[in-house]
Amino acid sequence: MAETICRTLRDGGLEGEHAPALAIKDSVASSFGLDVFSHVLTQLSNYILAGKSQSRGLVVVAFRRSPSFYVNLLKERGIDVNHKWIRILDCYTDPLGWKELLNVKELSQEASTLSSICRDVRDLDKLYSSIIELGKGLIGQEKGRFSVAIDLVSKMLRHAPISSVAILLSNLRSHDQVSSIFWLLHSDLHEVRVSAVLEYLSSMVASIEPIIATTIGKKGDLENLSWLEQNFRKGKFHVRFKRRNGRVRVMCEELHAELSGINFTSVSSEDGIINQRLIPKVQFNLQLSEKEQTERAKVVLPFEHQGNGKPIQIYDGRRSISDNKNEETLVSTGILQTDEDTGKGEIIYFRDSDDEMPDSDEDPDDDLDI
Repeated sequence: MAETICRTLRDGGLEGEHAPALAIKDSVASSFGLDVFSHVLTQLSNYILAGKSQSRGLVVVAFRRSPSFYVNLLKERGIDVNHKWIRILDCYTDPLGWKELLNVKELSQEASTLSSICRDVRDLDKLYSSIIELGKGLIGQEKGRFSVAIDLVSKMLRHAPISSVAILLSNLRSHDQVSSIFWLLHSDLHEVRVSAVLEYLSSMVASIEPIIATTIGKKGDLENLSWLEQNFRKGKFHVRFKRRNGRVRVMCEELHAELSGINFTSVSSEDGIINQRLIPKVQFNLQLSEKEQTERAKVVLPFEHQGNGKPIQIYDGRRSISDNKNEETLVSTGILQTDEDTGKGEIIYFRDSDDEMPDSDEDPDDDLDI
């Protein structure tokens, strides 16, 4: 699931569409937000360097960590860091311009070659212009796109109202040279309406929650402390995808924090058993019988299986003349055979056009011929 997020950011948006946007939410109960942000940043950087991403460069807007932190992070992951594909807008070192008045310099030489300092984070119009300028500097005069990563929107909200921040994010998403954008938010520091606005602006929302909810200060504190220890090592990773057709898909994984980074795994069997117990007792059967399971297994799913040894067809909304003639011939000669003899059903799937990516988030039910 985490890889699905990274692939979506890698593929970018279609012409005329807003760029894919990922909002990462964490809280003090499960504070793995920066780890997830770093994971997505690393994966997207690998795609850019390998030439597999729609974007040709990456602009990191650093509010929470210094530019040196991101330079060292990418180097530790074996990624070549140079000014040709990444630039860092430094909103961490001197966000209000006070250090400039004192002539304080803290940037390392390597980080300074990759970064530009923003000395007034309250001016979001200037911040927006700086991001676009850095991005255009990466792709040059050629027609290309770049990605934007904002490591902590909560810092922005300390100096600007939510309306101004929302306008900034919306303008970045709608810019024709922005391929994708993602940001981190500490949700427990803001009102619910603030989180709702930022979720509305995003096409993917990744929420990090504790494995076990704890209540310190009540009876059973020793047991709560053991649960807290588990929450420091792992958490639940809920992702909500908004599809182009308006539908929403929700997925869940577990994330485990390690020295080398974080790993994502499927939900443990214990959690699955607990979830089964939480299913309400109803008078109708929610499980499939053995016969129903067998019949379901015989159905060939439509995810790009069409074309086994034959050219892939593109469905334009009309049936071709050759198809109609072939069908008439089969009916007249009595050769037309149903799948009742084979005991196997088949679903035929035609892609609408070459613009539809394989295994895209579009609902395949819209293109089925059963």
